[in-house]
Amino acid sequence: MTQAADHIDRLRAQWARELPDLDTRGMEVLGRARRIVLQSRPPIEAVFARYGLDAGEFDVLSTLRRSGEPYALRPTELYRSLMISSGGLTDRLNRLTKAGMITRPPSPGDRRSLLVQLTDRGRTAVEAAFREDMAIEAGLLAALDDAERAALADLLRKLALDMEAAPDAQNADG
Repeated sequence: MTQAADHIDRLRAQWARELPDLDTRGMEVLGRARRIVLQSRPPIEAVFARYGLDAGEFDVLSTLRRSGEPYALRPTELYRSLMISSGGLTDRLNRLTKAGMITRPPSPGDRRSLLVQLTDRGRTAVEAAFREDMAIEAGLLAALDDAERAALADLLRKLALDMEAAPDAQNADG
């Protein structure tokens, strides 16, 4: 069954006309992946906004929540997990503390350092936001049956692992 042409097919056709010697097959996957991410972000970020969060703040809260009880991590563990700078994390932590979503208790092992701990308010918000996020994502993937989703996930995992193993992978994250 032939599928209708999408935006990427149209771009590739234009480039084939203008630069016929150029291989644009990478755009078939990476161009589509980028468009899918860009189109999926607004409804997902609207969910976060309903809970007073932006995507970065949600990432902090969800990292704490999935870490398990007592839902606390050292700042170093957080920024390594989130792959952001310590300065970027500090800004997020300040906003989340002000919103009552996290606290900064002293570390039991080292009273000079502080932990980042999820509050009950933060836990309630992140769990509700995550449930809504997953419902939206399931809806966005409704065009694929279970076997197609599994096959696509396997292929994307293979590509992600290969890209992460590349020597310059650390530079790709900023």
